[in-house]
Amino acid sequence: MNVTTSFKRRPIIFMCLALCAAMLLTTLLSFSRVQAAQGPFQVKVLVLTMFSSETQPWLAHESLPLDFKSTGAFSDVHCNSNGLCVTTTGEDKTNASASLMAIVRDPQFSFQNSYFLTAGIGGTTPAHGTLGFAAWARWVVDWDQGHHLLPSTAPNTPYGYLPITKAGTTAFHLNEQLTNLAMTVTSHLNLQDSATAVATRQKYPGQANQHPFVTTCDTIAGDDYWAGQQLSAEAQSITSQLTNGKGTYCTTEQEDSGVATVLQRMGYLDHYLDLRTGSNFDQPSAGQSVQALLSGFPGGSIALSNAYLVGSTMAHYLVTHNAQ
Repeated sequence: MNVTTSFKRRPIIFMCLALCAAMLLTTLLSFSRVQAAQGPFQVKVLVLTMFSSETQPWLAHESLPLDFKSTGAFSDVHCNSNGLCVTTTGEDKTNASASLMAIVRDPQFSFQNSYFLTAGIGGTTPAHGTLGFAAWARWVVDWDQGHHLLPSTAPNTPYGYLPITKAGTTAFHLNEQLTNLAMTVTSHLNLQDSATAVATRQKYPGQANQHPFVTTCDTIAGDDYWAGQQLSAEAQSITSQLTNGKGTYCTTEQEDSGVATVLQRMGYLDHYLDLRTGSNFDQPSAGQSVQALLSGFPGGSIALSNAYLVGSTMAHYLVTHNAQ
C-alpha cells in the first residue's frame, strides 16, 4: 500500500463526513424553522402505550417519521403528517401521568379537538373477559385509594375495603357516545388467537368455548400487582361501589386512573378512549398456584397484537372522521 496515498485520502474522507453532517444539521434546522413558522404541531390522535412491547407494533406498521422530544416525558412522541402520534408513557400511574402532563402542556403541540387513546394489555377476570379479548372502558376506577383492611379484622366491611373519594380521582365516567362509536367501528374485527390461549381457557369454567372478542366493560387501575379469586371479587366490589352500581370490572392495569386524572384536569376527558386487551387471567385455575399464574402471560402475544389491531382501527377512523 502506498502510505502517502493513504494519508492523502483521509482529508477527503473527513471533508465528506463533515459535509454530510452539515447537510443533516441544515435539514434539521430547516425542519425546526418550518415547524416554528407553522406553529404547534396539530395532534389528531395521541396513542398511549405503557412499555416497548405495546409500542413496537405501532412503530412496525405505521409510518411515524416525525419525532418530538418533550421535557419530562418518558419517551419521544412519534407522529406522522396526518396527526397520528404514539408515545410510551412508562408503567404505573406516576410514570403515565407525569409523561402525559408533560406532553399535553408542551407548546410544540396543539391538542385542539384531539383524541387520546390508551392501547395496552391487562389482566382480566374469567367471569367477563378472556385471553386476547379487547375491552373499551366506560368507567376507569382506581383500586388504591381507600382503606384496604384484612377482612378478618373488619367482618362488617365487604372485602375489608372502605372507599376514600374526597380526592375526586377514584372513578371516571368516560364519554359513552365515544365509547359506543369505538365499539361500532371495531366490533367486526377478527381478533387473533393462539394455541396457548386456547389450552389455558380449558382450565377455567365457562372459558372452553370462548374466543377473543371486542366489548365494552370497565377497567380498574392499581399500582400493586394483585392476583387471586378473592381479590378479583374485591375488584368488582370496588368498581360497583365507586360507580354506584353502574360499572362492571373486566380489566386490571396500572396506569389509567392517572391518565384520566390528567385529561380531566386539562379538559380533555371527553375525548379519551381506554382500550385494554386480555394478556392473563387475574386468578389461578383449579389446582394452579398463584406463583405459577404470575410466571407467564398465556395471552400476551395475542393481547399485544389485538391491542394494535383494535386500537389502530379506531385511531385511523378518528384521524379521517369528525367523531363529534
